[in-house]
Amino acid sequence: MSSFPQLWPLAVVSSLCLLAWSHAASAGVEVFTTAGEPVVNVPTFAAVVELDAPGRLDALISQDLPADPSRAKQVLQSRMSDPEWQRTLQDYGRLYQGVARAWMLGIEKVPAVVVDSQYVVYGEPDVERALEEIEQARGDQR
Repeated sequence: MSSFPQLWPLAVVSSLCLLAWSHAASAGVEVFTTAGEPVVNVPTFAAVVELDAPGRLDALISQDLPADPSRAKQVLQSRMSDPEWQRTLQDYGRLYQGVARAWMLGIEKVPAVVVDSQYVVYGEPDVERALEEIEQARGDQR
């Protein structure tokens, strides 16, 4: 059982984008996982969220920073003046939207395959198989 990272304030900053995400995802398939819990047979229409991706981006940004806090601040400020930084900020927003979405849905472990924000299969790395399980359960309810 894997867990996902704690929500950080940046997720709040991107809350308007999250509304668009939740409306788009609410009528489809969402797959929540981590790098250590790979999934297979993912349909092209599924939204895949790696819940540990924000931490990996943090590590990338922090890479090679000096131990001295004032020098590290200078290096980060220099990085932030680079035009590429804007893309990094957009990546942060997108990554934390996925984490916030998992939190909103109450995802408890990964992998998790969610359909229409109502049905979930936990622990099945084969997304096609999970979708079949959900379809069978839905058929049994009709």
